[in-house]
Amino acid sequence: MYEICPETPADEPEVEGLYDLCFAPGRTALSSYRLRDGVPRVAELCLVLRDAGGTLMAAIRFWPVRVDDHPVLLLGPIAVHPTAQGEGLGGLLMRDSLTRARRMGFDRVLLVGDAPYYSRFGFQRLDDVVMPPPTNPDRVLGLELRPDAWVNVAGPVQRETRPPADPPAPDPTACTQVDPPKRPADDRTETPRPAPHH
Repeated sequence: MYEICPETPADEPEVEGLYDLCFAPGRTALSSYRLRDGVPRVAELCLVLRDAGGTLMAAIRFWPVRVDDHPVLLLGPIAVHPTAQGEGLGGLLMRDSLTRARRMGFDRVLLVGDAPYYSRFGFQRLDDVVMPPPTNPDRVLGLELRPDAWVNVAGPVQRETRPPADPPAPDPTACTQVDPPKRPADDRTETPRPAPHH
C-alpha cells in the first residue's frame, strides 16, 4: 500500500534530494527551470508518494505558465526512486495529480518528455507551442483536461507573471491510499539519461 499526499514544506528537503538523485547535475539550469524560477508552485498538485514505511518513493510538481495568454499547467519534474523504477509508481502519481487538476478546474497541461511514455496518459505533441531553447520540439507534449482546451492555443511558453489568487495551502490530510499497480509500467523514462528533460 502506498500513500499519495500533497507536498508540505517539511517534505521539501527529501523531494529535492530525490530530484538530485534521479537527474543529472545542473538540472536547474534547464530551459524549463527558467519558467519556474521565482514562480510559486501549484501547491495542491505537488504530490509525494510514500511506501508503507514512510519512505519517499516518488514526487511530482506542477507550475503555472502561459501560452498566448492562456493559463497552462507545466508538469514536472516527476521522479521515481531508482530502487522502484519500473514498478508503475510514476503512473500512479500522474493519474492522481491529473485527476486533482481536472477537479480543480484546470484546462490544459504541458510537459517536456518522451512521447511513447506519456502518450499512455493522453499526452500528444504540440506542434504550435514553443518551449525556450534548446528544447527539442518533438518532446513538447500537451494534454486536454477539458475538450478542445489546446485548440487555437499556440506560441511561446511564458512565465506566469500575474500574482497568484491566494490559492489555499496544501492540505496534508488530502491524502489517498493506493494499491501497488497490478501491471508494472516502465518508469525509467522519467529519469532522464545524461540530458534531463525536466
